[in-house]
Parts: sequence; structure tokens; C-alpha cells
Amino acid sequence: MIFASGLVIWLVAGCAASHTTVVKPSGAPVQLQTATKKDLIASYNQVAAAVTSVNLSVTMTLTAGSAYTGVIKQYHEVSGFILAQKPADIRVIGQAPIVGTKIFDMVSDAATFRISIPSQHKFIMGPTKLERPSAKPIENLRPQHLIDAIFWGRIPDRDPVLLEEAGDGRRYYVLTVIHRGGDGGAEDSGTDWEIEQKLWIDRADLSVARRQVYEADGGIGSDITYGGWDTFGAVHYPRQVGLTRPGNDYKLQIGITKATFNETITADRFELKQPQGEELVNVGQDAQVSQPDATPDSQPAEPKN
Repeated sequence: MIFASGLVIWLVAGCAASHTTVVKPSGAPVQLQTATKKDLIASYNQVAAAVTSVNLSVTMTLTAGSAYTGVIKQYHEVSGFILAQKPADIRVIGQAPIVGTKIFDMVSDAATFRISIPSQHKFIMGPTKLERPSAKPIENLRPQHLIDAIFWGRIPDRDPVLLEEAGDGRRYYVLTVIHRGGDGGAEDSGTDWEIEQKLWIDRADLSVARRQVYEADGGIGSDITYGGWDTFGAVHYPRQVGLTRPGNDYKLQIGITKATFNETITADRFELKQPQGEELVNVGQDAQVSQPDATPDSQPAEPKN
């Protein structure tokens, strides 16, 4: 009996023992910043209102596919330009490194998108709101998807905002913006609430680290990450932007090498005509339409930076 009691005490003592490992921090401990929900909303809206147009020299790396489709393909990094002006005008040009050969040229506004792909001799166009997922994820890339990543809309005063804290090794404030769905809006409309977006704010410096923009069905339309925040004159803006489109099965990583903000961009720089020799593919129609009498190759010059 004495042996048994001693064995129990030994086992309990053994289980209670622990091994402590001291991990040396890679740098000085980060002092977490604090802010109220009101302060976070005001800071976000200030950044959102600070940018009305961008003229960017960039690098872009596209990853198409996912573990769910069984195919993941990462394309070579390309250099290029992004021109965008609120509310919905955008042009994206991708070029092969060193030689500068144009790989694609894409524009969109609130109504229509147009994409020229010289290597495939295709000129694709269709309604901006049309979403028709392709079996080839790279064909789901649309210029209008980048609007959510580049420009932020302010949080309306009428929209409720929830605040929580989260952490995955880093610590964040998370603002969840909700609104009435459908064509409702009034508090007594009876329409279900929908998540509009979630904002992840890094407590190390209170910068926006991530934005998740939701669709009406509750799915994430765009999952956008931001890093390398820098100052460009009077504008504070990130040098790295990562755009993930789960429903379109692709990721686009954008690195900004040069930037100009808030200059007026003339309408002609968002024009893209069908080059001679490229077949017109209208994704708003079931059939492909070929137009041999397309305007000769008169693409406007690349954006100047």
C-alpha cells in the first residue's frame, strides 16, 4: 500500500513537471497600439478619402487555380502599369521583363471591360457585372476586380460596425461592417443583415493589413492584404497588395515600385480599341464574333510614370 501511494505521488509529480523553452525575440518587443472603434473608423475613412486616382509602376505575379481544383499554376512575374481613377475607371498593362513586350492590356469602367491579349490574338469584352467562371482560372482575371484592392470606400455613418480583437501570432483589431441586404436600408425594413466587409488592423502600428469584401450571398468576393506601408508625398499607401478572388480561383500579388497619386487622368488613357488581327470574343454573348474590319492597331501609349 505504501509502495502504491508512493507510485501515485511520483506519477503526479512527474506529470506536473514542465519544460520551459526561452525563445529570443528577433527584435525589440512590439508595443501594441490601442484605439477605440470610433478612432479606427475615422482613420480608415481618412485613408479612403485621401486617394482619388493612382498611376503606378508595378510588378505582378499571378497564381491561378487552387487545391480544390487540383491544379495550381504560378506564372512568371511581369512588370507593368496600373492607372485608376474613382469611381470605376481602371487600366492594367502587363509587359514581359527586359524586352517590354505587351502581354495583356485591360480596361474597365462601371459598365464594360475590354482585354487585349496579343499572344492569343484575342480581344475580350463584356459587361463589368458579368461573372461567368471559366474552367481556366487565368481567364477569370478582370480589371474591375482590382478596383476593390486599390480604392477603398468610406464606411457610411448609417452602417453598424462591430469591433473585436483577433490574433494569429500578430494582434489585430477587426472591424466588421454590416448593412441591410436587398433593396432595403431602413432599420425597420425587415431585410436580413449582410456583412459588407471586414477590416483587419495591425495593432503594431494601426495600419490596415487586410480587407475582406463580401458578396450578397455571404461569400468573400475579394480578400486583400496590404504591406510595406510607405509615404508618397502627402499620401500613405502600401507597396505590396495581394488580391485573392476565391470565386474566380486566382491570386494576384502586386508590388509597387513607383507611384503618383491624385493627378487628373484624361478619359483617353482609359480607351482600348480592338487591335487589327485580334478576334473579338464577347463574353456577354454565347457565340464568338469576329470583326475583320476592326480599327487598326492604335492602342494608346503606356501610362507614363
